[in-house]
Amino acid sequence: MAQTNPLWVDMTWGAGGGTFDSTLDLCGHMVNYMGLDVLMHITCTGLTVERVREALDRAKELNIRNLLALRGDPPRGQETWVSVENGFHHASDLVKWIRENYGDYFCIVVAGYPEVHSGATSREDDIKYLKEKCEAGADIVITQLFYNNEIYIQWVKDCRAAGIKDSVHFIPGLMPILGYDRFQRTIQFCQTNVPKELGESLEAIKNDDEKVRDFGI
Repeated sequence: MAQTNPLWVDMTWGAGGGTFDSTLDLCGHMVNYMGLDVLMHITCTGLTVERVREALDRAKELNIRNLLALRGDPPRGQETWVSVENGFHHASDLVKWIRENYGDYFCIVVAGYPEVHSGATSREDDIKYLKEKCEAGADIVITQLFYNNEIYIQWVKDCRAAGIKDSVHFIPGLMPILGYDRFQRTIQFCQTNVPKELGESLEAIKNDDEKVRDFGI
């Protein structure tokens, strides 16, 4: 992967902090021994303030500078998300705490949803909560994957109109189409809009893996 010279490499954070040590170790290795910029995820799920402080102090020791601050998913086997005692309730709380305690040391990235987060009550509320994350101290918004460019472009315009400043950068989250079955699972899980022309093009070649991969790329 390093040979492709990526802008950065994402490293996820297990729900509930289950990969606490391995995530930090892998990120540190990529930064210090492979010369890669790493975007380390960190979530509110199952983590107390003290545990987050421990993680970020260690991140500083390892020269990790970029964080994707998320609320996170419920731990496996748990249907609803709940915060832990002395933890964080929302991603905006986590972003605010990082800024207040670490200043500008970390570049903070947050998630955005052009097609609306599944737990949001409305599109307007979803954009409002994104604005709160930005005002709490986020530098960059990276989006959930999408295949309908018009939805993304309009969403960015609406975010700006809602007051998200130009100093906050938007990065579109792209998921290459590398296989028909995987593509179908992804769009169903994420409830992703697929333009008619794209869907019809894939349907015509769905039984040829090589053609699907070439088309997707």
